[in-house]
Amino acid sequence: MITVNKIYDVVIVGAGPSGIGVATLLQQMNCTSYLILEKEEVGASFLRWPEEMRFITPSFPAQGFGQTDLNAIVPKTSPAYTLNMEHPTGEAYAEYLDVVADHFALPIKKGVQVKQIHKKDSIFTIDTTQGIYQSRYVVWAAGQYQYPNLRPFPGAELGVHNSLIPSWRELEGDDFIIIGGYESGIDAAFHLGRFGKKTTIIAKTNTWELDNSDPSIALSTYTYSRVCHLLGSDLLTVVGNTAVTRIEAVSSGYDVYTSSGKVYFTTEKPILATGFIGSTTKIENLVTRGQYDEVLVNEIDESVATSGLFLAGPELRHKDHIFCFIYKFRQRFAIIAETIGYRLNLDLSILEQYQQENFYLKDLSMCGERCQC
Repeated sequence: MITVNKIYDVVIVGAGPSGIGVATLLQQMNCTSYLILEKEEVGASFLRWPEEMRFITPSFPAQGFGQTDLNAIVPKTSPAYTLNMEHPTGEAYAEYLDVVADHFALPIKKGVQVKQIHKKDSIFTIDTTQGIYQSRYVVWAAGQYQYPNLRPFPGAELGVHNSLIPSWRELEGDDFIIIGGYESGIDAAFHLGRFGKKTTIIAKTNTWELDNSDPSIALSTYTYSRVCHLLGSDLLTVVGNTAVTRIEAVSSGYDVYTSSGKVYFTTEKPILATGFIGSTTKIENLVTRGQYDEVLVNEIDESVATSGLFLAGPELRHKDHIFCFIYKFRQRFAIIAETIGYRLNLDLSILEQYQQENFYLKDLSMCGERCQC
């Protein structure tokens, strides 16, 4: 029999922007029985970024004109103002998250990794490396970017995922193959090019040619503007509409096989810009997935499979609406907080400020107009 000293009203899993963002709302709604479980440090996924990586969404303190910093997770705050950066580094943004957490005195337990979650009747039992926790509601905000996709094809273990490289400046070698042409792959090519290193990008999709303003689908203008001068130069070769099928080690390096039948050789470990596997794979017993492998949620971001379980952060999808940027998924914090607050009879008055600051997207039919999802 499981014995615990306390059943919390809410347990939030993850102390990244979504976990802290939802928690600040609960705090302001006078919730006194909630806890954040974080397996490492506040903003851990940002602390893993290569040293040179920056936010592609700009931070700018424009409160006087009624606009909120795109990377803020709480109204009336600005990473730009706090950090003195327009495009924050991962380390700097983790500092901003720490400042917010400290300001609201959020109850964060660090070094607690969730192993599994089960629900019986109306209570969730959360099995962790530091013991058992129980709660009436769970907000899954464990993110997506701490779980790199390391096995997208045979032989991928011979490469190195871009998120595991501390600094492009310190990477040894002069000629690299990058597999993947979205933001992280193009960003890697840009920084390697800055340091005089040659790269070949092999990409399934020509993101640099897509006619779409949504950075969840096409290459952002920020990234394209930085790398466009390299296109066609000796430093960057792009191979589009081509999938990598496998990597094999040979005596002097690596052969990279592609769907076109062509084999590319490199003496250095291929760089995998192959994306990430969402953290919801840790709670498959509590979710149902759709045709695109997305977690199915209802209109209040509650799992259709398990009542009382809410999804917050970059894995969130509503049909064709993709909420993988902070300025997108922060608009759903108030939806979750309002639902839990109503069920717990909390003070909901703070939500008026969130509505005024465009942090409250309740009508998904307005999604294209307000956040370009």
